[in-house]
Amino acid sequence: MPQHLGDAMQTIDRIILTAQAAGEVIAFDEGISFWGGVDPDTGRVIDAHHPAHGEGLAGRIVLMPTSRGSCSGSGVLLQLALSGHAPAALVFREAEEVLTLGALIAARMFDRPLAVLRLSAASYAALAGESHAEIAGDRLRAGTLDLPLMPVTPGDLALDAGDLARSEGAAGRAVQLAQEVLGTMAAVQGATRLIDVTRGHIDGCILAHDANLIFAEAMAEMGAQVAIPTTINAISVDRQGWRDRGVPPVFGNKASRLADAYVRMGVAPTFTCAPYQGVSVPAQGEVIGWSESNAVIYANSVLGARTAKHPDYLDLFIAMTGRAPETGVYLDANRVAEVVIEVDAPDGADDALWPLLGWLAGRLAPDRVPVLQGVAGLSPSPDDLRAVCAAFGTTSASALLHVAGVTPEGDAPPRPGAPVLQITRGDIAAAWAEFNQGPEAVELIAIGSPHAALSELRAFDAALAGRSCAPGVAAILTVGRDVLEGARADGLLARLEGAGVQVIPDLCWCSITEPVFPPGARTLMTNSGKYAHYAPGLSARAVRFGGIAACAEAAVTGRAQAAPPVWLA
Repeated sequence: MPQHLGDAMQTIDRIILTAQAAGEVIAFDEGISFWGGVDPDTGRVIDAHHPAHGEGLAGRIVLMPTSRGSCSGSGVLLQLALSGHAPAALVFREAEEVLTLGALIAARMFDRPLAVLRLSAASYAALAGESHAEIAGDRLRAGTLDLPLMPVTPGDLALDAGDLARSEGAAGRAVQLAQEVLGTMAAVQGATRLIDVTRGHIDGCILAHDANLIFAEAMAEMGAQVAIPTTINAISVDRQGWRDRGVPPVFGNKASRLADAYVRMGVAPTFTCAPYQGVSVPAQGEVIGWSESNAVIYANSVLGARTAKHPDYLDLFIAMTGRAPETGVYLDANRVAEVVIEVDAPDGADDALWPLLGWLAGRLAPDRVPVLQGVAGLSPSPDDLRAVCAAFGTTSASALLHVAGVTPEGDAPPRPGAPVLQITRGDIAAAWAEFNQGPEAVELIAIGSPHAALSELRAFDAALAGRSCAPGVAAILTVGRDVLEGARADGLLARLEGAGVQVIPDLCWCSITEPVFPPGARTLMTNSGKYAHYAPGLSARAVRFGGIAACAEAAVTGRAQAAPPVWLA
């Protein structure tokens, strides 16, 4: 497994963040993405695909092997801490960074501490069998368990002259805080030093809850400024046109304030979750400091750049210092495939195959770097690989996957003894069925999670073939502003709008809210495995899934295809 932490962290029971805690124990067999998986206002599990769907986490001792999914989970945990609905403690068995960072910010900046532990496999299993636990100081007690906990400190972290100056406040309190948090997170991750990064990408800019706004404005008021070129993720509104879309001023103004706070800190106003589409394209081997799960996985896997999957808020601290903990897939040893996944790819598959493969690969490798074999002959496009990476990020905590014969490191030998697993045609058909539990009648076509490429807009236009959306069916494609301008320049935007299609910049499906999200839509259809996974929890709507052509046909007819596509029959 990746040595995110030293061997001692694997066997010693550690307390990462100290707080008094007592409560009922709830243990999950698999991790959960707090973003899209946990209601930020109540602490209830809303991930329809998770076995714990419907469970409440507030005030409980929550055990999971590690978290998974979106970098934005740190913001959800901060919101829960600020509202009083956080777990009493989080207990992990393996390396975990996203929720740990959220808890660290809650404690350091807002005095809302909750305990975070990492236990050995034996202690974790013993605690999972108990009904109630208490954490006091450096001890964990539950039933007959009475475990001493060793604190995690950054004492062994090697700092250069710049690190030391920042930690002593030479660049001001905001940078000092950033350096302190980086040091603590480096210790949690088992890093021995910080490394330089050349560019950043900010993820915590969606107004899914007030915590993101509270954090960003607090940092801006402290005088925070980024020190390296830094882009920003999609936000919650069309920044220039939200008033014309009926967005309530209270929400629109807050979302704009959140974006403005980051722009004041020197972040480029790119507002896209796909910066690799031309806004910011790192070179192979370039060391960067990105957040946003799909962007991180694409940068590592397809571009061959290097970045850990940094949690929200840590991304800002990395951009402010130009430094990141040297851990995870920054290290050569952790980029080696640890799971081999042989794919029995159906003949004649369309673009719907790729998100299904990514989603399934993440389930087979929830915390390991996999290599997919058997698909090179299908010649996946950059859009296909983007779909793989985005869907993989919903079911795996890994920041990297390889595709043999396709991606830059895909033909490197896997780790000796790596298990060999299979994705069969039956598995793909079952995943398609999992994504198609909604009724055939659809009222909304949702394209652009992550932001749609110009090639996808062209494919959707071609599939419409001059036809228009059916009455009562909304087709919305979310894009970055560079893609919007490209579509406008060649007349594509005019054709799409003439067919009743909306093309909206700046926001994406993981941040869209009513009334831009049509209030009357009961069932949506998407080509995104990422959104098919998160949409039931985020939108409370039923979901259908298919490729671009199938989505365009549903836009015209108002009905999703009843049976699986021919290539899955």
